[in-house]
Amino acid sequence: MSELLECIELETAPAPTAAVIWLHGLGADGNDFVPIVPELGLSDMPIRFIFPHAPRQAVTVNNGMVMRAWYDISDAAIRREDESGVRASQKRIEDLIEREQQRGIPASKLVLAGFSQGGAIALHTGLRFSSKLAGVMALSCYLPLADKLDAEASEANRNTSIFMGHGLSDPVVVHSRAVESREHLRKNGYRIDWHDYRMPHSVCGEEVTDISAWLRQVLSV
Repeated sequence: MSELLECIELETAPAPTAAVIWLHGLGADGNDFVPIVPELGLSDMPIRFIFPHAPRQAVTVNNGMVMRAWYDISDAAIRREDESGVRASQKRIEDLIEREQQRGIPASKLVLAGFSQGGAIALHTGLRFSSKLAGVMALSCYLPLADKLDAEASEANRNTSIFMGHGLSDPVVVHSRAVESREHLRKNGYRIDWHDYRMPHSVCGEEVTDISAWLRQVLSV
């Protein structure tokens, strides 16, 4: 295992029996989604929420500015994909999952979640992970390296629940791109719990309510 990413951790109750690894978007950091934990209303479930900080790197589409990013983006349409960056982040997240297993949380009680770039990495990594996860939550994002998924997909996560939520007026990852990813996944046999929201590139109260219900469902099994 390589050096682990620095993370913020928040436990809803002592001795957690489940975990959620939640990846932030481009230019943010692990603090971004910490405030959402109390809003989820899951204090009756002992869950460890883990919010890693992505490494800092130059991002081409932002004039080479150095910021926290899971991979480089070279065009606004996100069509020229940074495969090496995606795979490097995949390995870093797999290391975090392995650490949770060492701390007593089985993969079947772990959700891999993310927003925007973080959601893309959650999808990419979760569908390739060798052990069955409790679920994958992909918010305001798309499926990277879609053309390679069929050859690389893990059979263990063929039936894992996938929550996808997207804003109808998202100007960053346009809604049609997310729908394209959803349809690609469905054609490959994945079960998608799809949600549209009247919002831009963000998270709204309605989505938080839906996320809470979904997490309660997949982590109660």
